[in-house]
Amino acid sequence: MTADEKAKAKTEQAKGAAKEAAGRAVGNERLTAEGRAEQMKGDARQAKEKTKDIGKH
Repeated sequence: MTADEKAKAKTEQAKGAAKEAAGRAVGNERLTAEGRAEQMKGDARQAKEKTKDIGKH
């Protein structure tokens, strides 16, 4: 996993978690859903990169 892609994945996950928490705090379901989606996008990016790393070995 390249450092840049790893950082992007972690950033997406953190931003998503923050959005989800903010959405829950104010009762905004749309913001909560956006946060979950962003976290999943980061999870998918991380999984893709891990798969690439496994393939290289």
